[in-house]
Amino acid sequence: MSEKIRELISEEKIDARIREVAERISRDYAGKKLHMICVLKGGVFFMCELSKRITVPVSLDFMSVSSYGNEMNSSGVVKIIKDLDEPLEGKDVLIVEDIIDSGRTLGYLMDILEKRHPASLKLCTLLDKPERRVVDIQTQYCCFEIPDQFVVGYGLDYAQKYRNLPYIGVVDFED
Repeated sequence: MSEKIRELISEEKIDARIREVAERISRDYAGKKLHMICVLKGGVFFMCELSKRITVPVSLDFMSVSSYGNEMNSSGVVKIIKDLDEPLEGKDVLIVEDIIDSGRTLGYLMDILEKRHPASLKLCTLLDKPERRVVDIQTQYCCFEIPDQFVVGYGLDYAQKYRNLPYIGVVDFED
């Protein structure tokens, strides 16, 4: 089986939308310091671009969790691969994610991080697939809502391929 990629959201549209979301975050956190947590690996492209455009002071940390492996659907079992380097107590925390699908991974992650007593805990995602949601997850900042299609690019992968595409593409599988 091979795959073909067709563009869903262009690099230009992504860049413009990230600027808009960064402006809103900057307004919402005016006078505060923002601690951003990137969910690796997919979120790193988005967090880098987003953090460059936020005008309040930011600190960055990284966490790696997995519920997919090399599959296209979540297994429902969430594993922490890499935990945070810094404590969250008293910090205004923004989780930065590439995509919210079923919500299982983020639901689990939000529960864990809430127990670490941040001053606030919000979620920012590049892509949201609400049709696939099985866990109620509220995003405060979302760049794009997309249909239930398998997407790659801008950090998102299929079996570790296509992360480096500068756009969001839909994967069409061919026999």
